Parts: sequence; structure tokens; C-alpha cells
Amino acid sequence: MIKIGMMIGERYEILEKIGTGGMSDVYKAKCHKLNRFVAVKVLKQEFSENANFVSKFRVEAQAAAGLMHPNIVNVYDVGEENGIYYIVMELVEGITLKKYIEKKARLSYKEAVSIAIQVSLGIEAAHNNHIIHRDIKPQNIIISKEGKVKVTDFGIAKAATSNTITSNVMGSVHYTSPEQARGGYSDEKSDIYSLGITLFEMLTGRVPFNGETTVAIAIKHIQEEIPSPKEFVLEIPNSVEQIVLKCCQKSPDRRYQSMGELIEDLKQSLINPEESFVVFQDPDEETATRFISDNEMAQIKRQSERRDTMDEALRLKADVEADMEEEYGEDEYTDDYDPRMEHITTVLTVIAGIVICCVIIFFVGKITGIFGAGLSSNNETSEDSGSLSDETVFMIPVANKSVAVAQNELKAIGLLSEIVYEESEVEQNIVIRASITEGTEVPIGTTVTLWVSAGTEGREVPNVVGYSYEDAVKRLQDSGFEVNKTDSYSADVAQGYVISQNPVSGKAPLGSSVVINVSLGEDDNKVRVPNLMGLPEDEATIKLIEAGLAVGAVSQMYSEEYAEGLVCYQSYSDGSYVDQGVTVDFKVSLGSAAVTYQYNAGIEAPTLEEAPDYVAGTPISISLVAEDGKILLENTSVTTFPYAANFFGIKSPRGTITFTYAVTTESTTATDEAGNTVVVPGTTESKTFTREVTFTQEVQ
Repeated sequence: MIKIGMMIGERYEILEKIGTGGMSDVYKAKCHKLNRFVAVKVLKQEFSENANFVSKFRVEAQAAAGLMHPNIVNVYDVGEENGIYYIVMELVEGITLKKYIEKKARLSYKEAVSIAIQVSLGIEAAHNNHIIHRDIKPQNIIISKEGKVKVTDFGIAKAATSNTITSNVMGSVHYTSPEQARGGYSDEKSDIYSLGITLFEMLTGRVPFNGETTVAIAIKHIQEEIPSPKEFVLEIPNSVEQIVLKCCQKSPDRRYQSMGELIEDLKQSLINPEESFVVFQDPDEETATRFISDNEMAQIKRQSERRDTMDEALRLKADVEADMEEEYGEDEYTDDYDPRMEHITTVLTVIAGIVICCVIIFFVGKITGIFGAGLSSNNETSEDSGSLSDETVFMIPVANKSVAVAQNELKAIGLLSEIVYEESEVEQNIVIRASITEGTEVPIGTTVTLWVSAGTEGREVPNVVGYSYEDAVKRLQDSGFEVNKTDSYSADVAQGYVISQNPVSGKAPLGSSVVINVSLGEDDNKVRVPNLMGLPEDEATIKLIEAGLAVGAVSQMYSEEYAEGLVCYQSYSDGSYVDQGVTVDFKVSLGSAAVTYQYNAGIEAPTLEEAPDYVAGTPISISLVAEDGKILLENTSVTTFPYAANFFGIKSPRGTITFTYAVTTESTTATDEAGNTVVVPGTTESKTFTREVTFTQEVQ
């Protein structure tokens, strides 16, 4: 009997009860040997008294204890004390996926797929160690406070299903595979089926099969095709729908054959959600859905009649085993025997033998020179040249590029960079020169100094190395600079204090960014944020998921530095260290903003210098043409000034106003050759002059 405050295994102090299930109770405990908190799962009395169950449970739990994976609740210890059988596990603060789904009603397809990828990675690690879970369901998946997804209850599952299906599996019948419901052989593909049902529930907020009794639900798993999740949520992408349907095929041979295949399609669905890339195997008579036989129906009904309460329901597998043992004898029937697997094992053994023989022959040949000395020489030359190319790179051109683009291009080839600003007539934030000449071969990891223009009015960058993060930010912002933060572990600099900054000193453009590297203290298990800048949205999404981080809000913005469709902003800087599962937002470039201008001014009358013979009040024609040829005002007659001009959406920054007016001379008298007085009529002359104007850029 477990009591609060008691010590078990001479090291685990029971602190409080934190959960209960059909087969076990879970307690929070403190391990006094390693001074850490753990979860202790204690088997209930009815299972502790079953020797067969206990034996299988201990074997499986000990095997699970060898699994170490970030997406698995790790098992630390297995033990027994005074008839109490227990396993000691990692303590995960969080909620089950079941409660998370209930809280949110249903999940978005991106969140559901991201969770499914993490679950699949954990299950794949178990399968690679020949451990099958057999009880995948949202109740056995935990989401930590940091957002990390972990699968739990490895070990108990096989022991339970190989002995009897009890009340614990009553909650599992919604997720059980057809072969498990029939009591037949189950393997890795049973876990794939259960994960498919779990994904269905994440997407729709409900399970695909329901019924008044567990027997009715089991029959539906055996007999009925799974409905499409799009019947309940129309916006589910085509590829995600196909993945669910393939996972939940009745025949194991038509499902994904490994977790690796499933993970590949799940990742692809994040990149191309509406594409049809999921491949289904062609059905045949053997793999087609078969209706339950009369004998199986009678078997299931007999099970139901032998149970008066839900706590004793659904003993399908045990009864099938009992029938097999009665007919063939206990020694001739084993739970895990499958003739197909025996055949596959034989074939693989033969192939392995052939491969080993080829390897032996190859090495004997190399030693004795059968394959020729020339081959070895060529190989050595190739390896040497490959090694050289792996260790060095050639410096790329960076002059006349923006500093952000130059830094990212250097990072892409494995070079680091530091910035030194200097006042210059060159446009602000443009690289003037680099410390390494273009084309020079340098080792990977070399730091390249970039001299960058601070314009003609740079401001001195304060040195904040050694300051606390808060003080450093205040000093830099008070000086007119933006602050970008990165994090690094350091044994020398206290947590929260600045290790280094870039640029270190000198003058920089007002409003430019200063990157400060802040100490995280001693190293721990935090995750380094990957560099998403310049990546397409789909690649950035996958990179975050693979790093154990969650994809947050994805939005768009104009960017002068990054082409349309590429990430131009991320909420955590590249190189920062954050807790696993932290949500990272990023923005995708819309390309360069469409710059437009406006002209809101009063056009003034001609000046004496422009038109000395113009008479105020007389008509004058005005035309306004933008630099790109766009006519804004054409031959407009004006007699009074200033003339109001209001134009918007102009695509050129400058324009020309053309003034045209007439100058008329008065008539005069003159004497002709005959001595007669004649009248000479006046003349009219058209005159033109221009005035250059500059437009104002519109605010986006």
C-alpha cells in the first residue's frame, strides 16, 4: 500500500498522487540519490497478483528504460518492494493531448501535423529498438508546458494486451487496430493505425467510431471503413486527409509500412498541403475489408455477456488465445508468432550472410592487391581533395551589398562576420569593403570584418559589454539604436549579462541595429534557434519542427533585402537559446514595397527671372509631367496664382512643369518710301519655360 511520505527503493520519497488509470496510480516523488523530481507509476493490486502479467510487464518496462528520446517520457528505473511493482519515469509538467483537444475543441491542421510528427519520432525510436507501444491514444501523449510532445506508457501496453484486455483498454478501444480487436498478431503497423485515429481526433475533435458498448466499437474497427475527416471539417487539406485514411486502412499491408514513411508524408503535407502525394497500395481480395464472421460475432457477444460492469469488459484477445491453446496446446501457439514474419526473417538472414561475405572478399582483395594498387591511390587522392574542400571555402564578393544580405551569404558558406561602421558618402548600411579579398581561400569558421557605411551623420555606438541585458538595451535605445538579442552559454559571464556586441564601437547610422550576445549561464538542455532568414516558408516550417520548436504566426511584410516568398523576419534571433517547444513567429517577404509619391502644392506664378515679359493676370498654360512620362496636368489655362495641384500614386520621384504664354507687341506707325505714314500691326509670340519639381514619398 502506497502512502504519502513513504520511501520506496530506498531512494524515492512519495510526495503526492498526481494521476490514476485503469492499471496504475501515478505519484510525484523525489529521487534523493540524484536530487530530482520523478513520476512513480505503481501497478494496482489486481495486476501485481498476476504472475504472468508481472513477468511480461517487467521485461517490457526494462526494455523501455533503455529508450532515450526527446519525444518519449523516459523510464529511469523499474523495481518491486513488498509486492509493490513500480516504474520510475521522467516527470513532465503539462497536460495530456486528450485534455488539450477538449480544451481547444479541435486543432488546426498545422498544429495537428506538427504534434503527429513529434509523436511519430518518439514511436519510431521505440520501433527501432523493437518495442511496440500497442496503446497509442491521446491519453498517453503529454504536451509539456514548454510545448514539447512526449509519448508515455511504454512497457505496460504489451504486458496488458498480451495477457488480458481490461478496463484500461476500455478507453483504448476507440484507437485499437482491427487486428488487436480480433485478438490477432499486432506489430508496428498497429501503432500506425492508432496514431491515425489520434490524428483524426486532433483534426475533428471526435473519434471516427462510437457505440453504446465497447463491443460495438470494436466491431466497427473490424468491419467499417473510417469516415473521411473532411466530412466533419471541410478545410482539412487533401494531403492530410489522405494520410489519415492510409494510416487507418483495415489491412496492415495497406498502411504505412514504417514510421519513417509516415513522417516523410507528414512533413510533405506542411509544404504542399493540397497536393496528392500519398500513395495507396492496390487492394486485393486478401487485403480488402472483410465482414466479421458469425463465429467472431458470437465470440464478441459471449465476451459481452460475461461482463456485468465496464471494469471487466472486452477480453477478446485472452479468449482467442484460450481457444487456440485448447485446440493446439499451449506450446504450439504463441502470441507473437506470424508465418509471414518467419519467412521475412529467413530471407533477411540470407541477405545479411551474402553482404558479409562480399565485405570480407573486398577487404581480402584490397590487402592482397587483387583489385589493383591504382584504385587505392586514386581513392586516397579523392579523399584528400574532398577533405580540403570540406575545411576551406573561397571568399565571396560582398562590397556594395546591404550588410544583412552580406552577413547571410557569408553564414551560408560557413564564415562568420563582424561589423565596423565608418562615415562615408556611400549609402547607409552598404558594405564598403571586407577584411578578406574576394576569391581568397580561407578555413571555415573564419571571421570576416565588414566595413559598413554609417552615412555622413553616424552616431557613436556605446560599448555595453559586461552590462546587464536591461541596462544594455536602455543605453543603446537612448542612443538611438535598435537592439537585436542572441544568446550563448558561458561559464565566465553571469546569466543575463552581455558577452559581446556587434558592431563593437565606432559610428553607426541612427536607428540601425546593434546585436548583443547575452549569457545564458552554464549550458543546459535549451534549444538553439535555427536561422530562417532567406528560406522559403515551407523550409522554415520544417526547420523549426526538426529543431523541436513550434511554428507560430506566419505573416507577410515588404522587404528590400529578401526576395518575395522568403523569410525576412523571425521573432527569435538566429543563435538564441530557448526552451524546447517555444513558438517562433516569422514573416515572409512580399518583395520590395511599391514606392509611390504625391504632389500637394500650390503652383506659384512665374518669377521675373523665369519670364521677365510675362504680364500678371494674362492667361498662361500649365502642364505637369512626371519623370516616367505620366501626364498629370495638360495644357491647363490659368490666370491666377497659386494654382492648387493635388496628385497621388505617382510612380516617379520628380516631374517637370511647363509654362506656355503669349507676348503681344502693340501696333506702331512708320513712313514708307513714298513718304506716306503707315500703321505697322503688333505681333504675338509664344514663349515657354520649365520648372523642375520634387514629389513627396507616400507613407505605406
